[in-house]
Amino acid sequence: MKRRLTMFMACLFLSLGMALAQTKVTGTVVSQEDGQPIIGATIVVEGAKSGTVSNADGRFTLTVPAGKRITVSYIGMESQTLTPKQNMKIQLVSGLNLQEVVVTGMQKMDKRLFTGATSKIDGEKVKMDGVPEISRALEGKVAGVSVQNVSGTFGTAPKMRVRGATSIYGSSKPLWVVDGVIMEDVVEVDADALSSGDAETLISSAIAGLNADDIESFQILKDGSATSIYGARAMAGVIVVTTKKGSAGQSRIGYTGEFTMRLKPDYSTFNIMNSQEQMSVYQEMAQKGWLGFADVPNSSDYGIYGKMYSMIASGELLNTEEARNAYLRAAEYRNTDWFDMLFSNSIMQNHSVSLSSGTEKSNYYASISAMLDPGWSKQSEVNRYTATFNSTYNISKNLAFNMISNGSYRKQKAPGSLSSEVDVVSGEVKRDFDINPYSYALNTSRVLDPNEYYTRNYAPFNIFHELENNYMDINVIDLKFQGELRWKPILGLELSALGAVKYSASSTEHHITDYSNQAIAYRTMPTTTIRDNNPFLYTDPDDPYAVPITVLPDGGIYNRKDYSMLSYDFRTTAQFNKVFNEDHITNFFGGMEINSIERHSTSFRGWGMQYSMGEIPHYAYQVFKKGQEEGSDYYSLANTDTRSVAFFGNATYSYQGKYTLNGTIRYEGTNKLGKTRSARWLPTWNVSGAWNMHEEKWFESLKPVLSFASLKASYSLTADRGPAWVTNSRVVIQSQTPWRPSAGDQESALYIYQLENGELTYEKKHEFNIGASLGFLNNRINVEMDWYKRDNYDLIGYVTTQGLGGEVNKLGNVASMESSGVELSISTKNIVTKDFKWTTDFIYSHSTNEVTDLENMSRVIDLVSGSGFALEGYPVRSLFSIPFCGLNEDGIPTFRDQNGNISTTGIYFQERKNIDFLEYSGSLDPTDFGSLGNTFQYKNFKLNLFVTYSFGNVVRLDPVFRRSYSDLTSMPKEFKNRWVLPGDENYTTIPVISSVRQNRNDANLAYAYNAYNYSTDRVAKGDFIRMKEISLSYDFPKKLISPLKLNDLSLKLQATNLFLIYADKKLNGQDPEFFNTGGVAVPTPKQFTLTVRLGL
Repeated sequence: MKRRLTMFMACLFLSLGMALAQTKVTGTVVSQEDGQPIIGATIVVEGAKSGTVSNADGRFTLTVPAGKRITVSYIGMESQTLTPKQNMKIQLVSGLNLQEVVVTGMQKMDKRLFTGATSKIDGEKVKMDGVPEISRALEGKVAGVSVQNVSGTFGTAPKMRVRGATSIYGSSKPLWVVDGVIMEDVVEVDADALSSGDAETLISSAIAGLNADDIESFQILKDGSATSIYGARAMAGVIVVTTKKGSAGQSRIGYTGEFTMRLKPDYSTFNIMNSQEQMSVYQEMAQKGWLGFADVPNSSDYGIYGKMYSMIASGELLNTEEARNAYLRAAEYRNTDWFDMLFSNSIMQNHSVSLSSGTEKSNYYASISAMLDPGWSKQSEVNRYTATFNSTYNISKNLAFNMISNGSYRKQKAPGSLSSEVDVVSGEVKRDFDINPYSYALNTSRVLDPNEYYTRNYAPFNIFHELENNYMDINVIDLKFQGELRWKPILGLELSALGAVKYSASSTEHHITDYSNQAIAYRTMPTTTIRDNNPFLYTDPDDPYAVPITVLPDGGIYNRKDYSMLSYDFRTTAQFNKVFNEDHITNFFGGMEINSIERHSTSFRGWGMQYSMGEIPHYAYQVFKKGQEEGSDYYSLANTDTRSVAFFGNATYSYQGKYTLNGTIRYEGTNKLGKTRSARWLPTWNVSGAWNMHEEKWFESLKPVLSFASLKASYSLTADRGPAWVTNSRVVIQSQTPWRPSAGDQESALYIYQLENGELTYEKKHEFNIGASLGFLNNRINVEMDWYKRDNYDLIGYVTTQGLGGEVNKLGNVASMESSGVELSISTKNIVTKDFKWTTDFIYSHSTNEVTDLENMSRVIDLVSGSGFALEGYPVRSLFSIPFCGLNEDGIPTFRDQNGNISTTGIYFQERKNIDFLEYSGSLDPTDFGSLGNTFQYKNFKLNLFVTYSFGNVVRLDPVFRRSYSDLTSMPKEFKNRWVLPGDENYTTIPVISSVRQNRNDANLAYAYNAYNYSTDRVAKGDFIRMKEISLSYDFPKKLISPLKLNDLSLKLQATNLFLIYADKKLNGQDPEFFNTGGVAVPTPKQFTLTVRLGL
């Protein structure tokens, strides 16, 4: 008995000792970045396999044995091992693996609970020094995202796609969301117009005012599961931008300076004839009657021959064969380098200063930047200034307020430009008075003297003088103010309210001064021949004996266009998080939002502005008479109001973070669409799931070979409001001035422009997505794969009718298309040692689409033009070509026409029915694209090699062939292989330079040469491999910069767009991405950038 009592007492004391040796620890886990509690952080005893997780307020309770420490971890943040104590406050800092947190613009989610297809990339990794437009820097950085630099001029948006086209006539551009607020364009420019070179493209980017140094991260939402919370705004994908903010306990002043030198274009990369080669062509033209003494001085355009004849007529040059040959010989050896004179290596500077600080009660981030660009070409100066202030105030434990304000101002110059036009009869594309420096250098003869004046549009012309007297001033301002209040009334529930006001305004002033070629052309009539042929003069139709007169006797022309946009956004949301029994993770999110957009535009055309006389207008009344007879307006006013409201909800359930189910529904309406409820209001939804296999116990046996594995699938319905210019949900009535034989009989009239379509509704898309994420060898190799299939229906398109009601081609939801694709991202850590690291990133994307239903009657000119067109059974942006059948015995190109005949001038560009004779050349959008990047880091040095590639598309070669040429024209070197003698048609496909006699015998010869420009012989592959970036950076050691009171200092030298590794030889120097349309468009330059970064 005594022995049993002794054993009992021993066990009792041992149990009491063990109990006393354990401590119940309580605490809170918060983010050091913003002080917000972290939900679902894991807290385990060091060495143990189980523990607890933090609740919705970040709180936890855990029993810890004496002498043991605890480890606190959360995906995307650095783990901490701490000594336990009561009422702990644990601040976790963001780790290097930011990919594990998904930001949708409305909420932040643990990637374990996110079931959609998305990619997140750090802002520093995206940033490309010397490229201030942030959307261009995304090229090749994310699988599924295609970026085509159709124009490199600042302010123009690149042609951007997330998983390809989603609409036939819509823009298919992704939705930009910055800090939770949707960014709208001040002027809506569709995808085809981005490559037009028109002045509106300079204000086509909604994010041109963002400073790249202010961006923390990009989150690209790709599939319907990821974008469904945005419903009918997100059919083309969403790009979420998160800007930087201050951190508690950290104060920092940062400076970034970028100094960029752009290389001038070089004739050696193009196949343009030099002056000797060009002069030999002019001699042939002279022999064929084009450069005769009697005709050239009275022609609308002339160069070296016309100048010579003018000098002979004025007595400046003797009319002898010896004098003429000496003059032409000087021109033959001139070899003018227009690129060297019109472009410069001037340094573009970009300076950015930021300040950030914070405490537990508040934090802030502020920055200012200035981009000073003296211009790559003449009249292309740009100055942009930005300012940002982002602050967060923790008013109380459960109440926080965030306020963000952004502002930017841009002042820009551009060469004077008019819109391009297409002659649908002959197929010729032209732009009057085009003085684009890049286009001019490519298309102007190198025999010309840069200091001389030649003739264009019947008026004296010198490119340098014209650029000084014909230019545009662009002023753009963007402002955004937003505030968000977050309140946590009870455990696990968070309520928020966000309000934002955005204002954008732009003005484009086109100054055509008194002495510009364009102004003088309106009053040039030195001879009766020129007077009768000058199309810019005016003949009074009321006077049968009238002769042409000028409507611009004095001064120049002042054109102005103003666009403004004021938008309001208000959103309220509620989010509830709850973890049941440490196994069942739930998240419920819901809310509503209201959006209002007011767009306002005006235009004005002022005749007779006397720039040289104190800017006083002096106009002739005939200019108004002419405008009235033409039906043109000298001013305009347009207002557009867009309203929308939406209600949305999302529910997520996850068991132990292994199995996750997600569902989203959104119900919204907009005033843009039909008035019936079924048309104006639309429910969109998503169902998805994920399996995180690496959370399974059996997965441990696969490590470290397979260290991470996750599968996901989703099916969704998202939508889009359709093309911005489609507004026929109500009848569209416009005014016009009917043609009358006499101006005195003019009157105004109203006509039905578009009949009402009360059933006009959203364009819709069903999408099925399957994805996998895999990690091998302790995540030394990471693989992301996605396969998707899309069915787009109710797409807006044209239907050709019998014209009942007064409209032949009607717009409605009549089209559909299918698309599918594969995305692959591979990231490897090839070598990781103490001093040396080598990482590789490979991205591949494949995307195809096909129009399955489209009942429009397209014209031949639409199908063969360079911007592409949609036809049932083919991709959305398809390029068709006229079948080229070789040259005839006279060197004239021949084709198979719409009637099946082989002819020279029989192509009818307005044909709509018999279009089967056209040959499909390919898609203008690439089907395969991606990148390969390698980063080598040795101690403080880092070398980056970044290559982008694109395959599967075609491009139309520049239209350089015409029935007649002037001695201003430069020609490509293909002309050296042109048809010259009978029999050459057996060896070459380059047409003859037609003679005056041939043109007189066939008045429609222009059809043949324009058809050749659109023929199968003038198509090249758009495939390319480009060395996008080579950069070398050095981070100075702390011991060297500490005496300077610096925290960090780095230098970086970067070369961008250095060269093409591969491109179709048929391009002969033509950039496969760039559309040389003149106007304000220039290609992206080759450039070198020196970057200095320092922090205090």
